[in-house]
Amino acid sequence: MVASTIDWDELWTEPVSDMGGETLQAAGTALANDQDDLALLDAYSQAVVGAAERVGPSVVHIEASYSKSGRGRSSQGGGSGFVFTSSGYILTNSHVVHGANQLDVTLADGNQHRADRIGDDPETDLAVIRVHANDLVPATLGDSKKVRVGQLALAIGHPYGFQSSVTAGVVSALGRSLRAGSGRLIDDVLQTDAALNPGNSGGPLVDSRGNVIGVNTAMILPAQGICFAIAINTAKFVAGRLIRDGRVRRARIGIAVQTVPLPAGLVDRKGSERRGGVLVVGLDPGGPAERAGLEEGDLILGLDGHPVGGIDDLHRLLTEERVGIKVPMRILRRPEILTLPIVPAESASQEP
Repeated sequence: MVASTIDWDELWTEPVSDMGGETLQAAGTALANDQDDLALLDAYSQAVVGAAERVGPSVVHIEASYSKSGRGRSSQGGGSGFVFTSSGYILTNSHVVHGANQLDVTLADGNQHRADRIGDDPETDLAVIRVHANDLVPATLGDSKKVRVGQLALAIGHPYGFQSSVTAGVVSALGRSLRAGSGRLIDDVLQTDAALNPGNSGGPLVDSRGNVIGVNTAMILPAQGICFAIAINTAKFVAGRLIRDGRVRRARIGIAVQTVPLPAGLVDRKGSERRGGVLVVGLDPGGPAERAGLEEGDLILGLDGHPVGGIDDLHRLLTEERVGIKVPMRILRRPEILTLPIVPAESASQEP
């Protein structure tokens, strides 16, 4: 076997001009693409680092203690939250603090403080608690109406007790609906693939500038990359009501209902086929519905000029603004369609 030899001097002194023009262009393009990729990766890293550094000092860990009556035992739960005012108000999830006998908050600097529950709203899975501490760093709240699908999203929290964990992803979808533990639908929910784990609940979802765009609340198991956050505009409204009143006022009419399909051939006055209505299966004695003349077996078709195709529609319409205000309710009481005036009362529970 004859070993081949390489004349390194010849290769070294080969004129560059002898290389094909296409080869040079391809090499230059590849180098430029590599530099562009590195620049993009660096910009992405800088955005993540900057956002995490900006909101990190506002993120807290919450420990909730629950005592079991009659057994002398206690249990603990936990989650995340974030300071949103310099006076110590903290946003988190209702399911993190609801029913807790004691709340302890660990700030980003490691100091622990006892927290007061200001109010929680299970129907939006949001709560406000408060600590009394100095030099708090409030997070900047963004505008969820300006959020776009595909934009960078970071989740920051304390999953499984791992302090200040950051995960990055994108906003996967807007306008989702998520059913709360109370049974009501939470509207305008953000979907993200930024990983959430137990303990992330209540932490902030932030954009590339570190502005909070949502409150992390749930994940779909065993799916991967399907996580949800309550839109920050919803959280702003709820937090304001909780700070002012300790609760969110909603209307009720005192009925037990179920969603049913409409009888075949029923057409509303606008001529469009309707899919469903709300069947009254029970009435609270002396409640607004009974006083208005509603009866078991009536089918609710609309309230205050808005169509009602199911229980969720009725929940959406029974807002604070309708408490104590006479509004028309359109019903089907076979064989007639009637309109009854009804005055919703303030709800003390999650029933319609």
